[in-house]
Amino acid sequence: MIKAIAIDDEAPALKVIVNFCNQTPGIELKKVFQKPTEALAYLESDPVDLLFLDIQMPTLSGLDLYRKIGPGTLAVFTTAFSEYAVEGFNVNAIDYLLKPFTIQRFQQAVSKAAEYLNFRQNKDPRSEALLIRADYSLIRIPVSEILFVEGADDYLKIHRENKNPLLVRMTMKSIIEMLPPTDFVRTHRSYIVSVRRIDTVRNKTISLAGHEIPIGNNYEAAFRKHYGK
Repeated sequence: MIKAIAIDDEAPALKVIVNFCNQTPGIELKKVFQKPTEALAYLESDPVDLLFLDIQMPTLSGLDLYRKIGPGTLAVFTTAFSEYAVEGFNVNAIDYLLKPFTIQRFQQAVSKAAEYLNFRQNKDPRSEALLIRADYSLIRIPVSEILFVEGADDYLKIHRENKNPLLVRMTMKSIIEMLPPTDFVRTHRSYIVSVRRIDTVRNKTISLAGHEIPIGNNYEAAFRKHYGK
């Protein structure tokens, strides 16, 4: 059962979400809020799995609220303005609903959230594939395809064999915890590499699939111990 709350400064919009949740199996709407600050206070003691978040609110936008909560909670943004879709993508929302939306479209968003939560809760994260949220989709990435991961400001670039890099909003810490520790090692604050894909190591530079990746001073000892095995 997905635990959720809804936040919107307009009462009619909240009534729609309450109504749709009542008609959707597998989701429990714990509470609704018209004031974002009250929602933040509630979440401190009662965390949930999913947020239905209006983007444009007078005191605190849904985007800023979600940034305060962090990536552990999923978000479905609801708004009447399509121009906010890109901003929703930038904070890695699970979906984006343009008002007025149908119950079918609402249930599709809930289904996406359920799929992701099921994967995260019931599947061994250090498995043969990762399920990554990107561009309002859940993308399955075979671990064997990953060459290296590169940090880029608030994002990561997942470099894959014979494919374009995938840009995702994640932290280095979160993705290293998902990858098999025997096959991947962090070599620098901005790089995680597949040990099996390394071509050569010369001084403090790794050659891998035509790329040169640095070995940071703080990671050198752990890398050489790992690579030596």
